[in-house]
Amino acid sequence: MRRLQFAVSSEHAGSRLDHFLVALVPDQSRSQIQRLIRDGHVRIGDRAVRPNTTLHAGDVVSVEIPAPAPAVLAPEALPIVILHDDQDLVVVDKPAGMVVHPAAGHAQGTLVNALLHHVHDLSGLGGERRPGIVHRLDRGTSGVMVVAKHDAAHQELARQFHDREVEKAYIALAWGEVHAGRRIDAAIGRDPANRKKMSARARRARSAVTRVTAAEHMRGVSLLEVAIATGRTHQIRVHLSAIGHPVVGDPLYGGVHRRVPAHLRAVLRLERPFLHAARLVFTHPVERRRMEFTSPLPGDLQSVLDELRSGSS
Repeated sequence: MRRLQFAVSSEHAGSRLDHFLVALVPDQSRSQIQRLIRDGHVRIGDRAVRPNTTLHAGDVVSVEIPAPAPAVLAPEALPIVILHDDQDLVVVDKPAGMVVHPAAGHAQGTLVNALLHHVHDLSGLGGERRPGIVHRLDRGTSGVMVVAKHDAAHQELARQFHDREVEKAYIALAWGEVHAGRRIDAAIGRDPANRKKMSARARRARSAVTRVTAAEHMRGVSLLEVAIATGRTHQIRVHLSAIGHPVVGDPLYGGVHRRVPAHLRAVLRLERPFLHAARLVFTHPVERRRMEFTSPLPGDLQSVLDELRSGSS
């Protein structure tokens, strides 16, 4: 990682941050500079910033430029469960802990690396780091994903996601009592104070709706079936946290409690948020038939749930 620091003189006071850095860091394009800013690699003092932040004389701008990921991704023989495979697409059951595509800090061991080993004709759309990737799951979220094998399939699947024609259902364990029928309609954007987080109170936000379709209550927690039409980053985690019922085990949005009642101690074993993409329904991009795929709760979540149920009976 390369670290740079610049002092703002009176000559540059009033300039936009991204324009200022483009002139001083010639090996980074404007879009690359803006990405660095959005990803939290640029700060003024201790403050989080945006590309259009106005500079003042005396500001000290700190920049961290991560080491570039390999230009050519290497296939890796990582174990993944393939639920469906045809000439147009592949459907996988992503394990928790696996990043979907390479990014800063995750150049290897991703789902893309695994797919390049198991599948030899992925779509080129999405860029060299994201071949075939139409949608994503968070690193800590397990479950069903569809990946395109050629560009026409990629474009059609992307259209279905954009037009909200894809059905996505998740299983989540939330703190407190959440009732079936609850609808959370709150736009989501990047948290200005922490670039690693999203927020339902961000100034620049995109619409998002989350619906609780079923609920099972267990003395302090609720096992939920959740449906989303949109697919904003961290959407379910942000929305449940915003209504005071964060996903159990989610350290970023208030879902980790150090002290819990004896009957809930099973949750202390969780090493990730209790969130699983259990169902995905879409139309085949070529054959035009409706396809549905499901994934059972993985062992780490099922064992916690079994213990919670026995303790609540």
